[in-house]
Amino acid sequence: MRLTRAGEYAVRCVLYLASQGVGVLCARKEIARKMDIPDQFLGKIAQQLARAGAIEIVQGARGGFRLVVAPEQLTLLEVVEAVIGEIFLNDCVLRPESCNRSHACAVHCIWAKAKDQLRQTLQEATFARILRETSCMPSLTFKVPPPTRPRREVNRLKKGAK
Repeated sequence: MRLTRAGEYAVRCVLYLASQGVGVLCARKEIARKMDIPDQFLGKIAQQLARAGAIEIVQGARGGFRLVVAPEQLTLLEVVEAVIGEIFLNDCVLRPESCNRSHACAVHCIWAKAKDQLRQTLQEATFARILRETSCMPSLTFKVPPPTRPRREVNRLKKGAK
């Protein structure tokens, strides 16, 4: 399995917003430049993240994006699945009816277990934890914001918002 470019850019966008803190408005062009994301692509990704409830988009000349879920509560899995949909390794795991052997296939069980382990690993990775660890973006100086509470009650992100 390989993460799509959209998934990678979504993670970069949220990583930047998380580094600035919940509720801090960041200009789209600033995020695109600092995180090396094509500006137009960032706009499309942000719409998906906003539909999922992770960020808010503010329109206008002084607009931009802001994180609405605390980094401690937002996981890598939620962000990736908000953009690419549910993670799976093989069609038969997501749609068993796509393969007439999936009910009796030993490999199917292995694919399912691997999918569950991958999802669990990504679920355990919060953006707060990622920010505390060594950043993969050395050109940025991240401020690790103190733990915060969301400005408002936010439902868990909707799966596969597109």
